[in-house]
Amino acid sequence: MYSWIWFIIIGIVAGFLAGLIMKGRGFGVVLNLIIGVVGSVLGGWIFNLLGISATGIIGSLICAVVGAVVLLFIVSLFKKK
Repeated sequence: MYSWIWFIIIGIVAGFLAGLIMKGRGFGVVLNLIIGVVGSVLGGWIFNLLGISATGIIGSLICAVVGAVVLLFIVSLFKKK
């Protein structure tokens, strides 16, 4: 039960940080937070694909931020100007 709560909290923080990192490419606070949660799954997949192990809260946060930044970048390519 607690692992899901931490997963969501880390995803929300990752979405917030990714929104700050990708200045001008964000979609607003709420959507950035949702992208952070989805991006954390993407980050885990990317890290696993590269053979990188992210452990602990800090490692999970870094992994989630990387995934959220990648997802924000991909989504921003399809965003209408």
